[in-house]
Amino acid sequence: MSKIKIFSLGGLNENGKNMYIVEVDKDIFVFDAGLKYDSELNLGIDYIIPNIDYLIKNKKRIKGIFLTHGHDSNMGAIPDILDSLSGVEVFATKLTMDILKSKITTDSKKYKLNEIKPHVKLSFGKNSIFPISITHSIPDAVCYVLYTKDGAIVYTGDFTMDVTATANYKTDIGKLAYVGKQGVLCLLSESLYADRVGHTSPNNRVSSFIREVLIRNENRIIATVMPAHFYRIQEIFDEVSKTNRKLIIMGKSLQQMINMALKNGYLSIDKTRIGDLSNIDEKNCIILISDEKEKPFANLERIIKGYDKYIKLTDTDTIFITEPSYPGIEKRMALIMDEVAMLGANAISLSSKKHLLHHASREDLMMMLNLMNPKYYFPVIGEYRHQYANGEVAEAMGMPRENIILKENGDVALFVNGNLEDSNEHIDVDDVLIDGTTSEDVGDLVLKDREMLGSSGIVIVSTTLDKKTKKIVGGPEILTRGFIYVKESQELLTETKELARSVIEENIIPNSLRVDYSKIKTDVRDVLGKFFYKETESKPMIITVIQEV
Repeated sequence: MSKIKIFSLGGLNENGKNMYIVEVDKDIFVFDAGLKYDSELNLGIDYIIPNIDYLIKNKKRIKGIFLTHGHDSNMGAIPDILDSLSGVEVFATKLTMDILKSKITTDSKKYKLNEIKPHVKLSFGKNSIFPISITHSIPDAVCYVLYTKDGAIVYTGDFTMDVTATANYKTDIGKLAYVGKQGVLCLLSESLYADRVGHTSPNNRVSSFIREVLIRNENRIIATVMPAHFYRIQEIFDEVSKTNRKLIIMGKSLQQMINMALKNGYLSIDKTRIGDLSNIDEKNCIILISDEKEKPFANLERIIKGYDKYIKLTDTDTIFITEPSYPGIEKRMALIMDEVAMLGANAISLSSKKHLLHHASREDLMMMLNLMNPKYYFPVIGEYRHQYANGEVAEAMGMPRENIILKENGDVALFVNGNLEDSNEHIDVDDVLIDGTTSEDVGDLVLKDREMLGSSGIVIVSTTLDKKTKKIVGGPEILTRGFIYVKESQELLTETKELARSVIEENIIPNSLRVDYSKIKTDVRDVLGKFFYKETESKPMIITVIQEV
């Protein structure tokens, strides 16, 4: 009896953090390992990755991690999880692997990183993996076909159907159709644009819009790009080549990415058109900037606020945001546009309704379903409303509703001998919050402290005791930040000192050799906490510092 389990550790009912698990009997196949950028609710968190405790416990059964393409939402977690999954092999096409290696801060040679080619089969005992070229906004994107004795399991990754796509972006329709004819047990297909009518193409192409921006704005243009959206960067290159403008690429990582892409033929431009810092203030230059693992538009915001070392914004400049907004950044983009307008500069952005990213709309999904003709359909990648809309697409194509699988992270879809069975099995899933360079989870307690500091501030009570007698010889001194306006709250501070002194003295036995400092700190926090809430209705963080001299 054969058993296949399909579930996600991330990527369902959310944008990003994609990680899908297929277990074929005892073998585990992992498809993608992405991150998602944090909202402003979690203070100081740079990005979020899936919790991989399940994979760590079952590390010996993992046949490999298979990456579809080089975007953070699909492979950004790999540098943070490799050490925990030592010995596990990672498989990716050349460009995806080059991007991955550039993100690994240690020696990448100590990891098992395998470069693969589209349409070359990988065998794993009774099962095999077959990557097929797919169209996305970055070259070398693939979908994966996992062949099992019960039929093929296909994971599309991010894709769109675009008949104009060139060699590096082209979908191999013939091989997709061949897989469909062999028999597909389950198709895992992306859902992000499932509620959009029609094909994504040609709305994913914006060359004409870029051309119009270049013609209408004769002065300097500062354009934001996503570093791994090569399709958009190439469109900018092509349109700049038709003018007499110089293109300046700012930022070490963006320069490295573009240089690597030019070297390997993923991007093409006349290198004489690329300028340097000496051209940065010229009227007809175009400056490319990007953002890394920071808040969206962090580099642009630095320029707007006047903190950038090289670029000083003037009222003749044009800010051009070359990607349409996506869920989670609409508000931030609107604020950026307002700030630019206040400085008197021009601001241009793409419409999220008219201009689309390289994701499958309804007609694209229907075409994939028609090619694959799967027995079961599992919508993935996107929020639950997107997954639901994707399920409706399959139902409109004639698929029985009971064969459409709608799940959330951790919910297991169980197949026994090629048939979907009822299963209440759930794998524990969670978010791992990454702050700065550490790959360790920041944790809820740290976030609660940050939330408290952000909402109510901090109060520090500092006192000095005599080392022998344990009597107070200094303080208590009260230091506050973000709690009250000190100049107008002297009476409150005086009463705070008296309460703190009273609590400390109550906990000190004269001439005693030992003082229970933990109890003092707890009592000070309790007494002052109640006092502050009564007087101000605020709950600041209270820290007590006691030293002996």
